[in-house]
Amino acid sequence: MDPHDALPPTLEAPARAALAWLNEGRGTRYRLTGLVDTEAALAAAPGEPLEFGLVLCEGDHCTREQVRVEPGDAGYTVSAGATAETARVPPLLDPPAGVRSAWLDEQLARYDFILLLFYRGRW
Repeated sequence: MDPHDALPPTLEAPARAALAWLNEGRGTRYRLTGLVDTEAALAAAPGEPLEFGLVLCEGDHCTREQVRVEPGDAGYTVSAGATAETARVPPLLDPPAGVRSAWLDEQLARYDFILLLFYRGRW
């Protein structure tokens, strides 16, 4: 997914600010792959704080992070948003489909058999 095509124009700059804040604060190199829980942020008036979820991937690890972004004169102030219990999308996500098949091939080359468990749509 190309985030530039998928991001609503009004949330692109706040989402990029939140991505930079997370990567700098945690020393990660997440890529922004999408947004979730954007209904309230899209309905907010200009200048109001925005809260939404980022879908981020780094290698084969994907996660959802809730953030609160407050517009200011010098850019955006970003902080942690709602906890995982109140968010609609779980914090840990399956890796992208291409990563999953590569992982399966790698495991099958190492072992005689593997056992996959599926739980509520997760593998």
